[in-house]
Amino acid sequence: MMATLTFFQRSAMADSAFYTALTHEGVLAVRGVDAAKFLQGQLTCNLNYLDAETASLGARCTPKGRMTSSFRILAEGDGYLLAMASELLEAQLADLKKYAVFSKASLSDDSATWARFGLVGGEAVLASLDMRLPAQVDGVARAGQLLAVRLGEDRAELWVPAARASEVRERLAASLGEGSLNDWLLAQIRAGVGQVFGATRELFIPQMINLQAVGGVSFKKGCYTGQEIVARMQYLGRLKRRLYRLALDAGELPAPGSELFSPVHGSSVGEVVLAARAGDAIELLAVLQDDAVADGRIRLGQAEEGPALRLLDLPYVLDSDREIQR
Repeated sequence: MMATLTFFQRSAMADSAFYTALTHEGVLAVRGVDAAKFLQGQLTCNLNYLDAETASLGARCTPKGRMTSSFRILAEGDGYLLAMASELLEAQLADLKKYAVFSKASLSDDSATWARFGLVGGEAVLASLDMRLPAQVDGVARAGQLLAVRLGEDRAELWVPAARASEVRERLAASLGEGSLNDWLLAQIRAGVGQVFGATRELFIPQMINLQAVGGVSFKKGCYTGQEIVARMQYLGRLKRRLYRLALDAGELPAPGSELFSPVHGSSVGEVVLAARAGDAIELLAVLQDDAVADGRIRLGQAEEGPALRLLDLPYVLDSDREIQR
């Protein structure tokens, strides 16, 4: 079906119903009787909030509070599955294994075990698979070994055992157009959900990508690696760099980690978190210094002559009082 679509139809995919394979991410599994206890001391999210019907965003940080990965985590079997950028998985697996030596927890790369699909406007096809998503964001539906997670009003992830991937993909194709990964990432950008990739590893603290605003940080769970820095920033600090949504009129797609310029400082004032094409334009999430945003003269690259960016709205409002209740 995709081959019959015009360029303009393809560009509109992010605003219509479609499915796409989430090939940019892998799956890290942590299993065993100590899996929850072990991860609770490693991650920003609170595993006490997770159950068969609830997933969460989250991150893992250095002792200085810088994120080494961000992910979506859900409970499965005798442990948990974490979906993260594929280029982060090997290093995260190796590092976590060092800390799991004295725990009854096993870690593995389960990327080949699962096929994952992003769905926009896919509730009808999920219902045909006997899966009815809960109304709340991060709600999980299950049907046998199939898992689905609600990401927003019309966005969901479908997790399928690899043995059933072809069968389920045919079901999806019978009901939905096939979009591109760009379409999916554009929808993620418009939802204001940042993500760590290889180029931005250890660059941001969680609040810089607004992770606390989308449920990925708990301030009530107690200690975890980097917790002191993350909590201090929420309660006592003044964050001078945070996530914004912006647009470029045209040009090459900037990669994660690409620098942004402002004459306010005459130097780099931020980095691209995630970018995708939106028709002839480009939309992106970037971490920027507040004074550069207030000035408004933001350019891609390291020079004043770079392409100009304009600010767009995010779909949520930052509210520190609400955020600390998690």
